[in-house]
Amino acid sequence: MKPMNKWLMTGVCLFLVQQPVHAQSMNETRQVALVTKEMPENAPRFVFDSGLKFDYPDAVRGIYVTGPAAGGNKLNELIKYVDETDLNAMVVDIKDDLGNITYKAKDPDSPYAGIGKDYIKDPKAMLKNFENKEIYPIARVVVFKDSLLAKEKPEWSFQQDGGEVWKNGRGEAFVNPFLKEVWDYNVGIAIEAAKMGFKEIQFDYVRFPEGFENKEDDLKYDMGEYDEAKVSHTAKRVQAVTDFVSYAKKRLEPYGVKVSVDIFGYTATLPEAPGIGQNFTKISENVDVISSMIYPSHWTSYFGIDKPDLEPYDLVKEYAKLEKGKLKELKTPPTSRPWLQDFTASYLGEGNYQKYGKEEVEAQIKALNDNGIDEYLLWNAANRYTKGVDYTP
Repeated sequence: MKPMNKWLMTGVCLFLVQQPVHAQSMNETRQVALVTKEMPENAPRFVFDSGLKFDYPDAVRGIYVTGPAAGGNKLNELIKYVDETDLNAMVVDIKDDLGNITYKAKDPDSPYAGIGKDYIKDPKAMLKNFENKEIYPIARVVVFKDSLLAKEKPEWSFQQDGGEVWKNGRGEAFVNPFLKEVWDYNVGIAIEAAKMGFKEIQFDYVRFPEGFENKEDDLKYDMGEYDEAKVSHTAKRVQAVTDFVSYAKKRLEPYGVKVSVDIFGYTATLPEAPGIGQNFTKISENVDVISSMIYPSHWTSYFGIDKPDLEPYDLVKEYAKLEKGKLKELKTPPTSRPWLQDFTASYLGEGNYQKYGKEEVEAQIKALNDNGIDEYLLWNAANRYTKGVDYTP
C-alpha cells in the first residue's frame, strides 16, 4: 500500500496527511499522520475558494432538507417555497442520522470514495442553484450517532460483552467521542462539504448516547488520551465533546466557513448534562452559531408549563430568556439560532399535543423575536413545511 501525500495549509500549521490511495472500504484502517511546522506570525494565510459566493443573510431563517429530498424533485418544490417567502437558508444532510454520506465522492483518492450514497448526484450543481437563488447553504454533519461507522469499525464504538456493538432502544449505534480517529473521520467530511461551497458546517449529535452514565460500566470502549485524566467520568465526557468542537473549528478555519452545533435545549438549564457530555457554555465558546433544539414537544414540565406542546409561545419565550442570560456571560457569544417545531407530535398522546400549523409556528417565531432572537431553523423530518406562515423578521 503506497501512501499518498496531501498538503493542507491552515492559519497555524502546515499539515502532511498520509492516506492509503486504494482504501475503498471503511473496513480498512485509514491512518492519518499529522506533521506540523510552525509558521511565522506574519506569513500569508491560506483560505480555500470554492468558486461560489454566498452573502450572509440579514438573519438566517432556514429549513431542514434530507439527502434524498436534496437530490430529488422535492428540492425544486422547497426552493420555490423559500423563494416565495422570507426564508433564506437550507440545512442539507451531508452525513445523515444513520451515518450515510449523502453523495458519492468523485475523487477516487478521497478517503470517503466508495462509501457514499447516491442521494445528491451533483452537490456542486445544487449549490450553484442555491447561489443563483441566494439561498444560504448549511451542511449538516451528524457526528457521533453513526450506525454505519460503528458496524464497520466496532473498535471505534461501544461494545457489549462478546464484542457486539451496543445499540439504543431505537436500534441506533454511536461511535466514541473520546477517539481522535472518529473526530478526524467527521471533520474530513465537513472539510469536503466546505470545499464544495457550503458556507456553514452544522454538527449534530455532538454527544454521547442519552443515559450513558447508566451504561458506562457495562460497556467496553477506549477512552484514548482521556483515560489518565484525574477527573470524574462526567468531566471526561464534557471535555471530549468540548474538545471535538474546538478541534473541528480550528481545522475548518482555512475554508472560510462558520461552525454551528445543534444542542439539546435543556442543557442551557443545567450546569452541564452529565450523561451526554454537553455543556452549553463550553460548546458556545467554541462555535459561531449555537442551535438549541427547543421544540415544545420535546420538553416535559419545564418553566412552570405542564404541557409545553400546547403553549409554544410561552415555552419558547421562557427558553429564550434563559439562553439570553447564559450567552450574556460569554466574552464573545455565538449567534443564537434555535431549531423550531414545524411538525405535529401526536406520539405525546391525547391531551398533550396539538396539530401544529401556521399559528403554532408563528407563535414560536414571535417568542424569539420578542426576546431579541431573529434567527431560527424549522424542523420537519419529512420536509413538509406549513404553508402561509409569516416569516417576516
